[in-house]
Amino acid sequence: MKAIIIDDEPKARNLLEILIQESTTKIETIFQAEDLLSGVKLIKEERPQIVFLDIEMPQHSGLEILDFVNKEELNFEIIFTTAYSEYAIKAFQLTAIDYLLKPLRAETVKEAIEKAIHQIGKSEISTKLEELRKSLKSANFNKIGLPFADGFKFVNFEDIILFEADGMYTKVTTIKETELLVCKPLRHFVEVLENQSNFYKPHRSYLINLKYIKEYIKKDGGYIIMDNETTVSIANDKKEEFLTIVQNIG
Repeated sequence: MKAIIIDDEPKARNLLEILIQESTTKIETIFQAEDLLSGVKLIKEERPQIVFLDIEMPQHSGLEILDFVNKEELNFEIIFTTAYSEYAIKAFQLTAIDYLLKPLRAETVKEAIEKAIHQIGKSEISTKLEELRKSLKSANFNKIGLPFADGFKFVNFEDIILFEADGMYTKVTTIKETELLVCKPLRHFVEVLENQSNFYKPHRSYLINLKYIKEYIKKDGGYIIMDNETTVSIANDKKEEFLTIVQNIG
C-alpha cells in the first residue's frame, strides 16, 4: 500500500512519516510533496491508496485538489492535516472527512489510518469534498454525511426524524428512508449536531428532531411518539426540560 504526504513544512512531513510507520505495517511506501501541484503529480504517477493533505499551504490550499484531479482519479482516501478553527472542524465532521489536528498525535494518526484503510473504495471522496467546499464557502451547514456499509449518503438536517443508538452503530430514520444503519456511535451525532436547535436528546439511546414530534404521552412514565409512529423513551431527569422545550415550540 502507498501513501503520499503533501505539506509545505518539511518538519511536519517528516514527523507524519515517522508516525505513519509506527502506526501500521500496511503502508509500505511513503512519498512526500511540498505543495499541492507536485503532490498531484505524484498522485497521478504513483496511484496511492491514502493521501495526507495539508490545508494551509502557499499558492494552493489542499481544498483545491478537486481543481487538479478528475473525479475518476479520486480512488484514494484523503486525510486532511490542519490547525483550522473549530468552525472548519465542524464542516469536516458533518461531511465525515477524516482530519488530523496539528500538533499531530500518534494515537489519532493510527486511528485515522485504520479508518481510511477500511473505507478505501467505498467512501465517495469526491462527493464529500464537494460538500466540504460548499459548507466552508457558504458557512451554511444544512447537510450531514452518513457513512454506511455500502457507501455514503448526504442527508438534509430537516429530513432526519431521529437517531437511535445501536451499540457502536446508529440507526438513522429519515422522511425518505425507514432506517439506515450508520457506522458511527450516537455520541458522534450528539456532538456534531449540538448547535442545531431542532435536535434534542431525551434519552441516552435517542436523538430526535423536534420538528417530527407527533404526541407526548404522560402514562407509563411518559414517552414520545414521532410522526413515523416510532416510540421514544424520555429519561426521568429530562422530563421537565423536555416539557419546557415542547411548550415553547411555535
